Amino acid sequence: MASPVNGIKNFKVVLLGEGCVGKTSLVLRYVEDKFNNNHLQTIQASFLNKKINIDGKRLNLAIWDTAGQEKFHALGPIYYRSSNGAVLVYDITDEKSFQQVKTWVKELRKMLGKDVCLIIVGNKIDLEKDRHVSLEEAEDYANKVGAVHFQTSAKLNQGVEDMFLVLSKNMLSINEQKESLNNSLSRQNSQRRNVVVVDDEQEQTAATKSCCGSSGS
Repeated sequence: MASPVNGIKNFKVVLLGEGCVGKTSLVLRYVEDKFNNNHLQTIQASFLNKKINIDGKRLNLAIWDTAGQEKFHALGPIYYRSSNGAVLVYDITDEKSFQQVKTWVKELRKMLGKDVCLIIVGNKIDLEKDRHVSLEEAEDYANKVGAVHFQTSAKLNQGVEDMFLVLSKNMLSINEQKESLNNSLSRQNSQRRNVVVVDDEQEQTAATKSCCGSSGS
């Protein structure tokens, strides 16, 4: 998915989480800098593109926003297959939504392994007074599963840009490590093809011929 086209590296990002945790609001705030208080629930999935520049490297993020309702859960693998990054969103006022994040993490690690970059996001920090998921609990869990934890408010535009920037940097880092490893293996294979392998029998034959030739001169 990260193969460069016209010098632009493409990455696929998927947002997962319960319904009404604010996944669509986060995407719209990041891509279009918009917020809609009356946004309707996402049905199935949609995606938006966002082009960014990191240290002179051009990236295109294809961000998939999935439906959170239980009846669409089985469709998850269709959308997160081949993803480079996943944003797992919960509502800080809803403990159940945080527990659902743990289910998604297990699925993603099972399907995509360690290569997928995970960001766990506690959204709606503008509702701090109604918080039901402690920051310490969420950060401890994120550290345990190799994810990065962020707190955001799509409504107030807090933490959204930073969250996607860190995700993008992490995806780019993994991609560059893979490219470096592939280039190294390619060089090793090329060197192996240029090595002439001589077995012991051939060496002995060559030595015998050399010996006989010198005695007959």
